[in-house]
Amino acid sequence: MRSPASPTRLVYSTDLGRLCPDCHQAMADCRCKALAAAARPAGNGIARVSRESKGRGGKTVTLVRGLSLVDAELAALGKQLRSTCGSGGTVKDGVIEIQGDHRDRVLAALLQQGFKAKSAGG
Repeated sequence: MRSPASPTRLVYSTDLGRLCPDCHQAMADCRCKALAAAARPAGNGIARVSRESKGRGGKTVTLVRGLSLVDAELAALGKQLRSTCGSGGTVKDGVIEIQGDHRDRVLAALLQQGFKAKSAGG
């Protein structure tokens, strides 16, 4: 028996197939990712490379912000930077995250590829 406090939501329909959990539309008609990409702040073309450890359980990550690239190009650049540093990471909301403190290495790689880049933060 379901508790009245837990709302039910449809996750699959035989007519539409799988449904988006956010907008409850069919996955083919879902606009959540497009809205999230449009809501992402546009970069000014200058890559800002910083180091952050807040909210990550004391683990340090190197962040690259401010690049005005489409998602596929950003993912490819993230993969190349991760392999240059020899560590893991991800691309989230237009920000490349690389595990560990690799600011100098990432900055040098970005400058070598012709990006305008600068170190940010302390």
